[in-house]
Amino acid sequence: MAFPGMGGMGMGGRPAGDPQQMQEQQMIKYMQMAMESCPAKTVLAGTMGFGLGGVFGLFMSSMRYDTPMGATLPGGVGTTSDLPMREQLKRGFKDMGKASWGSAKNFGYIGGIFAGTECAIEGLRAKNDLYNGVTAGCLTGGWLAKSGGPQAVAVGCAGFAAFSAAIDAYMRMPSDDKAADPII
Repeated sequence: MAFPGMGGMGMGGRPAGDPQQMQEQQMIKYMQMAMESCPAKTVLAGTMGFGLGGVFGLFMSSMRYDTPMGATLPGGVGTTSDLPMREQLKRGFKDMGKASWGSAKNFGYIGGIFAGTECAIEGLRAKNDLYNGVTAGCLTGGWLAKSGGPQAVAVGCAGFAAFSAAIDAYMRMPSDDKAADPII
């Protein structure tokens, strides 16, 4: 990158034809190509969904009122509240871990399916618009509800498509915030 008055100098004061700078530019190009590929987007969305699902599951399980604290123990021993505090905490954390793990797996699965489907549709259509997300939402919702029969597939398709359309439409809204774009 040469600015006026720099006399052919690249970034960091090195000459523009510096082999190290050329190698850095090539590496940046390869990284951008990898991040724009469908497999990378799918893995990234699945991983991020897994992490978000784990946090969400942990939070939601800590807010549940149907905790095993009031349930009778196996073998008719009594209730969990009759146990010592250490055992109660152990069982509570174990229950939270199970809920968190299940939520993480579900979010990761949904994120991976949606991102991979949307990327594939975008590649086939060669466009980046609202319809890619809506179609991917429909296919994802239908796929997740496939074991429930045709009616469940239709409802899942419609629900995920509507949710995807709402989120995508919101994200594509023009910003009225002048401070967000200092060039204007």
